[in-house]
Amino acid sequence: MIQSIVLPVLIGFCVFLCGMKLMELALHRMAGPYLSAMLHKSTATPLRGMAVGTATTAVLQSSTAVTVISIGFVNAGLISFPRTLGIILGTNIGTCLTTELIGLNIGHAAVPMLVASMLAWLLTALLGEVRLLPRLGRAAWLEPVRSISVAVCGFGLVLAGLTMMQSIGPYLQSSGLFDWFLEHARSSLWWGLIAGAALTAAVHSGAAVIGMVMGFVTIGAMPPEIGVSIVVGANVGTCVTALLASIGGTRGGQFVALAHISLNVGGALLFLPLIGELTAVTGWLAHSASSQIAHAQTIFNIVCSLIALPLCYAKFWRRFDRA
Repeated sequence: MIQSIVLPVLIGFCVFLCGMKLMELALHRMAGPYLSAMLHKSTATPLRGMAVGTATTAVLQSSTAVTVISIGFVNAGLISFPRTLGIILGTNIGTCLTTELIGLNIGHAAVPMLVASMLAWLLTALLGEVRLLPRLGRAAWLEPVRSISVAVCGFGLVLAGLTMMQSIGPYLQSSGLFDWFLEHARSSLWWGLIAGAALTAAVHSGAAVIGMVMGFVTIGAMPPEIGVSIVVGANVGTCVTALLASIGGTRGGQFVALAHISLNVGGALLFLPLIGELTAVTGWLAHSASSQIAHAQTIFNIVCSLIALPLCYAKFWRRFDRA
């Protein structure tokens, strides 16, 4: 069991997290200088804030990073809590880009991505640091190419890590614990929601949990309906990091974390009775089992954010401008 399940999960998870962190750091290096100004100037209305939150999360590939940055801005007094409401809605939408890319079943492209990114990075090092061609050593395009190559390398590691974690599917099917979970989840989808929330809270990566679910559904180890319930729960689990980041901060920063929790928990409670319908709709839209799970994540987050958007315009929030 250790060699068949535990080791592939641990190694794959480490590779996955390394890839996510590389992507986040590389993309943050490119967009970071403009991020603070964008968040500060473009949050005048919740709709504009949602657009900015969606774009920045899609660029940084980390809803947690944007949420934590927003909490930091509020703690520092740079923006007020109400101006972050739209950003929070947008982070949930922007994070769907990762799962949609994973749902394309392009795991076979991991090795070519890694090779191409390493060659591109080596080229920038030879031209920049080594000064192989002095005239090109100061070219403005070297730094963006280097950052992009690191980001592509990170995504390649993400795909490689997911492939490792998904390889445990056949062994997990024969596990008594997995059968016990499926039996209970079939009788009540609450089990799937709780499992998704707990796993995501433990590993601090909703994408990793959703990626594993895609693999299990693809090989038939898990019914799509249970997979969708785990995805909904995974969105709840992502709130833990924001909650931890708000500890010891201002009341406004704590309100940002509370808004994030309210959005995801409220959305999960809203969708839980409708998971059968959500599974049917995504099954009709999807071209594969993994894309069905990705579409469920996307529809869930978009619908929840659009439902919550009108509430962000309530005059009630003005009393928190100085919180």
